[in-house]
Amino acid sequence: MSDRHSSVVLWILVACGGLLVFGVLVFVLLIYSMKSEQASDFSFGEDKVAVVDLTGEIFDSTSFVEQLDKYGKDSSIKAIVLHIDSPGGSAAASQEIYSAINRVRTKNKKIVVASIASVGASGAYYAACAADKVYANPSALTGSIGVILQYYSYGDLLKWMKMKDVVVKSGQFKDTGDPARDLTDAEKEYLQKLIDDTYQQFVEAVAKGRKLSVDAVKTVADGRVFTGREAKANKLVDEVGDLQDAIDAAAKMANIKGEPHVIKSTKQKPSLFDLIFGDASSLIPPPLQRMSKEAPLQYLWHP
Repeated sequence: MSDRHSSVVLWILVACGGLLVFGVLVFVLLIYSMKSEQASDFSFGEDKVAVVDLTGEIFDSTSFVEQLDKYGKDSSIKAIVLHIDSPGGSAAASQEIYSAINRVRTKNKKIVVASIASVGASGAYYAACAADKVYANPSALTGSIGVILQYYSYGDLLKWMKMKDVVVKSGQFKDTGDPARDLTDAEKEYLQKLIDDTYQQFVEAVAKGRKLSVDAVKTVADGRVFTGREAKANKLVDEVGDLQDAIDAAAKMANIKGEPHVIKSTKQKPSLFDLIFGDASSLIPPPLQRMSKEAPLQYLWHP
């Protein structure tokens, strides 16, 4: 065999070997990811309490709602504890989570208890109000009942770069919120009406969930956050306590005898498999995520 042919065969063997190693690596990562996601769901016993995390800024409700629905359909799970550590986020996504919690309580007949860790503000607090009972650590920050619309304006930057924003539109308000220019007075009025209506929806949801009057909620619905102790004094939460207190309360409310079996699906950190084949958007900091999106109405607390 000539040297040329030998080199070609060698390169083919090396390429095949590389593809084989890569394939095995991907397979191992996939199996590990599946096992680590399912392992924490496994527990002996029939009467279980499931802990579901609601953490970070709320951009999308899909993953949380799917997990909640899965536990809602599991007859061995008698109660669900929402472990909340979030400043809120998208108004619509927060409302979807609120609706999912109500659905799992009414349709699936599950006891749901919310436990606010460090922060459970704005949209996260909106979601908590759908629970049967709300716990908060004494120094946790919660409340922040209000709506905000915020986006970055780069009109001056375009002028400095001698660039123009060209818009062809069908109506006066079609490009409202264009970051390349300032809002007109009519646009400010238009957006304020949207915010006022969304704010009213928030207030009504809190009033319903906390069994308070709308007027009573409005006295504390000015965007302020409260500590857990202050929130209890204002009837925004039921009890001051930690996650274990919430789990114990959920088990008692669900008539679970003895020590409850607790299961928890941990949120996976992005793996090499995710970076290669999946969605690595969680690696992008929230401010940069907001820059890449439309400017939605938000139930979001800004520290």
